Amino acid sequence: MKAVPLSAALALTALAVCAPVPAAAQPVRAERVTLTNADNGRTVSAHTGDDIEVALTGSRENGLAYFWSIPASDSAVLHRTAGGKTPTGGATARFRVEKDGIATISATKHCHSGGGHLCPLVVVPWKVRVEVK
Repeated sequence: MKAVPLSAALALTALAVCAPVPAAAQPVRAERVTLTNADNGRTVSAHTGDDIEVALTGSRENGLAYFWSIPASDSAVLHRTAGGKTPTGGATARFRVEKDGIATISATKHCHSGGGHLCPLVVVPWKVRVEVK
């Protein structure tokens, strides 16, 4: 067995402790992206493994109530893991980013009339483009 000076041994130990961890060994940290009514028309970036949550809020005005459809994706890039509606016209969904690519999350807002009111024949779209790299 060959003797190693103490200073050399300490230097080697310091290198082992301070050396960066290779990228493959670093843990992947998933992010959470939250989207709301105000994000309509935006483009967002995401990474594989991220979660995207959509929370759309319904509204009431002039005796009319506006309700959202459950948000959906047009691509296998995103997998919807949950979705539902609220009694107040809101809608929610959660998507898991599955792979690289581009997807669109969309929903529509429709009017529901109360007694004595007529809804306008208008459907309001909501869309967000998701770019995954």
